[in-house]
Amino acid sequence: MADDYEMDAIEDDMDVEYFDRRICHSDTDDDDQSPGNVSDTSSVQARKGKDIQGIPWDRLNITREKYRQTRLEQYKNYENILNSGEASGNECQPTEKGGVYYEFRCNTRSVKSTILHFQLRNLVWATSKHDVYLMSHNSVVHWSALTSKKSEVMNMSGHVAPSEKHPGSFLEGFSQTQASTLAVKDKLLVAGGFQGELICKHTDREGISYCFRTTHDENAITNAVEIYNSDSGAVHFLASNNDCGIRDFDMEKFQVSKHFRFPWPVNHTSLSPDGKLLAIVGDDPEGLLVDAHTGKIVKELHGHKDYSFASAWHPDGNVFATGNQDKTCRLWDVRNLSESLAVFRGNIGAIRSIRFASDGKFMAMAEPADFVHIFDVGSGYVKRQELDFFGEISGMSFSPDTEALFVGIWDRTYGSLLQYSRSRNYTYLDSLL
Repeated sequence: MADDYEMDAIEDDMDVEYFDRRICHSDTDDDDQSPGNVSDTSSVQARKGKDIQGIPWDRLNITREKYRQTRLEQYKNYENILNSGEASGNECQPTEKGGVYYEFRCNTRSVKSTILHFQLRNLVWATSKHDVYLMSHNSVVHWSALTSKKSEVMNMSGHVAPSEKHPGSFLEGFSQTQASTLAVKDKLLVAGGFQGELICKHTDREGISYCFRTTHDENAITNAVEIYNSDSGAVHFLASNNDCGIRDFDMEKFQVSKHFRFPWPVNHTSLSPDGKLLAIVGDDPEGLLVDAHTGKIVKELHGHKDYSFASAWHPDGNVFATGNQDKTCRLWDVRNLSESLAVFRGNIGAIRSIRFASDGKFMAMAEPADFVHIFDVGSGYVKRQELDFFGEISGMSFSPDTEALFVGIWDRTYGSLLQYSRSRNYTYLDSLL
């Protein structure tokens, strides 16, 4: 991971590189152009022609189509390995765009999704089709899509210390933690920090349950967290860190149960549905398939050309995916790992987040900005839907029942939370909802 290349460091370039001034500031002085007056957008308004983000294209000196073309041509994809190249057109699997698997439901500007490290985009988690947790200005907030209300769950900008006493917990707590990653599942919330901090909170309890510092190494950032249930039913989580380690935490015993080390910083780890294998990616073009119990390398994964920051397993346990700064997502089949099963290319940048729907019917991959691609697994990943908007993506999440998809957008003016609902041909219910 690039040292000192964070959002704050490139703030001066954001208007040019990520969101042109023409979008945020029109040539009119109307009061309703101010950021605070950009309204939410409903599905009914969108069907009547309103831009889903509330961008007033009719008042700007550029059309949406022209600005989209400008973004495609000028967006700067970050590479750690310069001139590493991209997957060739012959290698990438052709896909058919035009599917409608998830329909726009609403865009909410009441919650501002934010990013602190430009390469880490796992900051949005849905625990139901109505409940979403996300990072907003160094606080974890909960948004209820049912009541349209937000609440602060944990403020990491001040002092955070555990209210419960557990062996190994850092009782002194942490101050001014910069959040790098987040995971929420089964009433457990885990936030990771730039200095190797891990802060655990049960969402059904008051206070903080557990604090832990993974390492005191200077290069200690917590890159990703994955929560899972062990064979015994105990809640565990995996922490991937820049100190080249993966740690497995048992949240019944509140202790590290496993610690594996690798040759390079680990950016993301995902556990197979049967709990036997780990897909590991990091600061190396090669990924690893590892025995989850012993840490022994089962297979090296060859094909990517830069560093990877995303991985995910299909619920069937045979297929998994990896996302890379070479702008590609690769599918792998554990039954034949001699080469990747398929390669999909993004439009403008790295594939920074990948999610499979819990029923296995869809795979979503997010670029750093503007695009989320939803693949129809049943079509052999040939058919896809493309979500097209403007702004940096802080994270995305299917709801556990697959009925909703949430996408966090970080932008000074149009930062928001996009909500999509699974297409069920129940449009007659819109009037009731």
